[in-house]
Amino acid sequence: MGSDNAFAAVALPHLDAALNLARWLTGSRADAEDIVQEAMVRALTYFPSFRGGSSRAWILQIVRNTAYGALRARRGERIADYGPDEAAAIEEIPDPADDPEKSLILSDDLARIDALIEGLPVELRETLVLRELEDLPYRDIAQITSVPIGTVMSRLWRARRMLVRAAAMGDRR
Repeated sequence: MGSDNAFAAVALPHLDAALNLARWLTGSRADAEDIVQEAMVRALTYFPSFRGGSSRAWILQIVRNTAYGALRARRGERIADYGPDEAAAIEEIPDPADDPEKSLILSDDLARIDALIEGLPVELRETLVLRELEDLPYRDIAQITSVPIGTVMSRLWRARRMLVRAAAMGDRR
């Protein structure tokens, strides 16, 4: 029972981050939930080999590998397909702190940001999500994505640059 408690202490605090990463990689909340469930089973299986360090990076690396395996298995499908029902449901949730006009503007802004992030190539999108949304340090992102820190920095720079360009193009329309 001790190892179950130890695993729970390592894995459970990172479930939200795992689901967030999986959703951004797959574009589907339902697929993300399946991936996180499979990743947690894998993490539990390999927990005896966990040697400490950043448990968040360890869990997110397993989620990332599981997501890419699932995407390879269904190759030919569009990688990011954010369902209209999910987007509409999220956008319809009002913020009790805002008046309706502010809420509408905010939901439009969030939808636009989501669309811009979805337009990024997956390796740039995952790096941006891990840094900006999950607030991970470069070292952990490098571990999760199995690339050097310099590559993480380069991908993050390119992702930010592409977002700025895409936003500027959208403003000209």
